[in-house]
Amino acid sequence: TAKAAVEHLLGLQAQNVKPPYYALAARLEGFAPEELSGLMADREVVRIVTMRSTIHTHTAADTLTLRPLVQAARDRELTNFRKGLAGVDLDRLALLARDLVETEPRTMKQLREALLEEWPDADPQSLAIAARCRLPLVQVTPRGLWGQSGQVALTTAEHWLGRPAEPAPAPDATVLRYLAAFGPASVKDMQTWAGLTRLREAFERLRPQLLTFRDEHGVELFDLPDAPRPAADTPAPPRFLPEFDNLLLSHADRTRVIPAEYWGRSWVGNMVYATFLVDGFLAGVWKLEKDAPDTHALVIEPFGKLTKGQRNEVTQEGARMLATMHPGTSYDIRFGTVVRPS
Repeated sequence: TAKAAVEHLLGLQAQNVKPPYYALAARLEGFAPEELSGLMADREVVRIVTMRSTIHTHTAADTLTLRPLVQAARDRELTNFRKGLAGVDLDRLALLARDLVETEPRTMKQLREALLEEWPDADPQSLAIAARCRLPLVQVTPRGLWGQSGQVALTTAEHWLGRPAEPAPAPDATVLRYLAAFGPASVKDMQTWAGLTRLREAFERLRPQLLTFRDEHGVELFDLPDAPRPAADTPAPPRFLPEFDNLLLSHADRTRVIPAEYWGRSWVGNMVYATFLVDGFLAGVWKLEKDAPDTHALVIEPFGKLTKGQRNEVTQEGARMLATMHPGTSYDIRFGTVVRPS
């Protein structure tokens, strides 16, 4: 189910509204966007800033435990705004901001303006960021619902979900869950995924119950004993991934998915493209264009030459993705010019 997948992956990257839906379409047979949208409307999943200071879609239960786990990273982030927060009592700011957003969901602009009344000499943006760092702020619906639009309005996770946050857990349980989703992985891999430091101690505590390996560079990798580890020649079907997909961001060593010759070609600055995989590796980028109100064009731009068989498989997967995400519409699938290094 969509909820089980979101839980298994410890959340889905959700900088934009649509990527979590496409991420599940790539991973689940029979997925329908309305399934995730319904979970969000029922407050069983929410949108909140967690790992790497980025927005993720999490289950309600994970929201109340993972957000406290990454609080140390939010505190570090806040140090970048000390100058704009000179003279601001952050504990008082958190209390005031909580009262504001729990009285009524607020946009960041509204939150800035309200806090600025209390601290007129502070930097407005820094005030809003301080509230976001000190409080578990979720984006309320209709933001995030499939096929709907809505501005970003915020309230606390506790208020939205109707239950208190959990105390920050020891990272050990999260290490095991991370390995279940993304192992084999190194300590640095998980630290990159979580945006945290000093996780070595947790891995060492868990070492007796984990398997260890060395990759081709001698880096120690950890995994769960009963985790699936397919043979290297196991075929992997093509998949279309959204921009900022977890698969591309959850390891320090991304060569397990991104061939060295394609490094840096799926993003420009802070902009990350939607990508597709062939045989489990990054093979190019894609985009969806609207040729007419009820007609979509899937434009596929490979980084290298695909065989005829690969093109056929990619086309079939593209058709499956379009039928899943846009049922009842006409579509065209075309291959663009092979993307060359700039």
